Amino acid sequence: MTNDHHSPYQGLPEVRLPSDPDVDVSDPEPTPRPVHLRWRSLGIVALGGAAGTALRDVISSLLPADNGVTWAIFWINIAGAFLLGLLLEALAHRGPDEGRRRTLRLLLGTGVLGGFTTYSTLATTTASLLLHGHALTGAGYALLTVLSGAAATAAGLLAAALIRPREVRA
Repeated sequence: MTNDHHSPYQGLPEVRLPSDPDVDVSDPEPTPRPVHLRWRSLGIVALGGAAGTALRDVISSLLPADNGVTWAIFWINIAGAFLLGLLLEALAHRGPDEGRRRTLRLLLGTGVLGGFTTYSTLATTTASLLLHGHALTGAGYALLTVLSGAAATAAGLLAAALIRPREVRA
């Protein structure tokens, strides 16, 4: 079959796109799959997510909501934001995201801390407060959580940078 159609790119130099950072080119598979689509990675995240979700459930069941505000979830989200900042900063300064570092990031960061924190409960609590006539409380709770989470993440990043071994510091 002949193609009589002329490409609009004919005569232009070939452009090479940068490689996808989620594709491990050293992977022995004939067609490299992105890390997030590999069964091993999915299993690691699922295992960590189950542990994080179980921990969140235990903590939140010990501390019930107070006037519609789930303070346990607030503190869980803040602690999770801090720990995620700490973890990612620590891993980033120890080398490329591969091998054990990637496994730790997937297990602890995406898995455990992803299951531990719950921004869907933040959204549900906020919506419930707003719909039941507590607009100021709902807005305040949402804003306090988001701003505190950002500050906790920054504190985690800073803490990891401060405890980093001196020979690794740049």
